[in-house]
Order: sequence, then C-alpha cells, then structure tokens
Amino acid sequence: MPRAGLTPAAVVDTALRIVDDGGPGALTLAGVAAACGVATPSLYKHVAGLTELRARLAVHVMDEFTTAVTAAMLGLSGDEALEALMRAYHAYATTHPNRYALIPQVPDPDAEVQAAAGRFLAVVFAVFKGYDLTDAQVVHATRVLRAAMHGFAVLDAQRSFQMGEDIAATHNALIATLKKVPTVV
Repeated sequence: MPRAGLTPAAVVDTALRIVDDGGPGALTLAGVAAACGVATPSLYKHVAGLTELRARLAVHVMDEFTTAVTAAMLGLSGDEALEALMRAYHAYATTHPNRYALIPQVPDPDAEVQAAAGRFLAVVFAVFKGYDLTDAQVVHATRVLRAAMHGFAVLDAQRSFQMGEDIAATHNALIATLKKVPTVV
C-alpha cells in the first residue's frame, strides 16, 4: 500500500528537490524513494520508472519555464515582448540551472513532453508573428533565438565567462543583436 500522502505529484516534487540540490545526474529512483520515505519498489506505484519520472520532470519544468516567460511578456508586443522573453529565459535558466538542464534539447518521443515543448514554442511563435513574419521566417527566428539564448544561459550558469568585463553588458548586447533577427530572417 502506498505511503499516505504520497502521490505522483509528490514524487515529482521530491525528484525536483533532488535535481535542484545535486543536478540531473543525482536523480535515481532509489534516491527519490529514500527521500519519499518508501522502498524503491513502492515508488513504482506512482511512476513506471526513471524514464517516466524524467518525462514528468521535463513537462513540469517546461511548463514552469513557459509560465515564467509568458508572465514577463504579459501586455507587451514587438521588441518589448522579445526583450522580455529573452530576459525571462536567461533569468530562469541561470536561477534554476539544474531544472533548466532537464529540458530536452532534442525532440522527445513522449507525447506529454512534446505538448509541453509545443506550449513554449507557441509563445515564441506568437512573439515573432507579431513582426508579420512568414511561417518559415518564424521558424528561422526561433532557431536563432534558441541557439543564442540557450548557449549564453548555459555558459553563464556554468560561470564560463571568466573575462573581467560585465556579463550583464554582454547580455544586453546579445539582446540588442537578437532584436534585429526579425528584420534579417
């Protein structure tokens, strides 16, 4: 019988705490079970295995990420919306680097993960559609934005920028550069 109060959502919350503390590599079923106060086999009453748990975490994190980006852009359009998206993207990825690392960087076969990724893409597409771009231009602009923002955020979160110049100034330069994307795609 499952431990009272233990639910699939509680398992996800516990797994997120483990990832927050130790990174994605720290995520094991045995570790989650121990943190939940159950034996590992008992965890299978709530998740089918590590693959399902990783998928649930990816969905949770992508939805959390999408919510943060959407909230930052609320009521904005054009360059203001694009800048808010980029600042919120960077803020989430650098504030929660271990969670951000759970976001799949290649298409995932899980339908729920695909749907969560689609929700984020819909937000980005809507920003670029505000520039009256064609569907093909929106795809190109989204790829450019993702490559630049992901790369910068990951490098910043890993403290890879060791030169003495202000990282915020570099980030501002990147944002200014990316605001030109809708005019060149």
